[in-house]
Amino acid sequence: MTAPFGERLAAVVGGRGPLCVGIDPHRQLLLDWGVGDDLDGLRRFTDTVVEALAGSVAVLKPQLAFYERFGSRGIAVLEEAVDRIRGAGALVLLDAKRGDIGSTMAAYADYLREDHPMRVDAMTVSPYLGPGSLQPAVDTARRHGGGLFVLARTSNPDAGALQLVGEPTVAQRVVDTVRGWNTGTPTGSFGLVVGATLRELDVDLDDLGGPILAPGLGAQGGSAADLRRLFGAGQVVVPTVSRDVLAAGPDPAALRAAADRWAAELAG
Repeated sequence: MTAPFGERLAAVVGGRGPLCVGIDPHRQLLLDWGVGDDLDGLRRFTDTVVEALAGSVAVLKPQLAFYERFGSRGIAVLEEAVDRIRGAGALVLLDAKRGDIGSTMAAYADYLREDHPMRVDAMTVSPYLGPGSLQPAVDTARRHGGGLFVLARTSNPDAGALQLVGEPTVAQRVVDTVRGWNTGTPTGSFGLVVGATLRELDVDLDDLGGPILAPGLGAQGGSAADLRRLFGAGQVVVPTVSRDVLAAGPDPAALRAAADRWAAELAG
């Protein structure tokens, strides 16, 4: 039985620091790298990022949509990369933002199964079909030592139109649901996505018991100071950087240096 994701995350963060780097091979980035917006370019990009970062950062976060756009051959590139990332000691967080009900949600969650050909350590999910809609994913994660990061309080400009409705707000209800999933575990495997560029933290994260994925550092305007301002020292925060690191490619040494700069800033 694989150790629970929360325990494995704590161990890798203790050894490597908390940095998570997104793997986002969108068209313009592939062109900027000079590798071409095609399957060969996707493979070259992915291989370079994995070679440069999988041995040093805590978490790599491939965005599934950028591989799906190349069809089954794009998924095959990601499947090979996931195996190499995990072999190098980093955790894989699949940025899929899946959300559905019943057997469909259970099928999405199969990425967390130990026998899945592209088994990942954790994945992002959307709760907006109701808290119960995610129960199949919660069950799969518990059985196979996987983790979930649930969209809660994102920092895109119009997020509040849905997330801040009601009293308590929708976002707070999501937080409370995830807190309940972590009850009774010393290091919870169920986390939240909370943007690092929020002006203020308008949800109560006390006693969450699980990690917070905080996207938005760098090009989106977030900083290490914002993390400290929003979350303080009482939360397990996994800060995410994508564009500020990936823009340093295609030179592997430059990618590592960019990630190291962010790791040093977060440690400071």
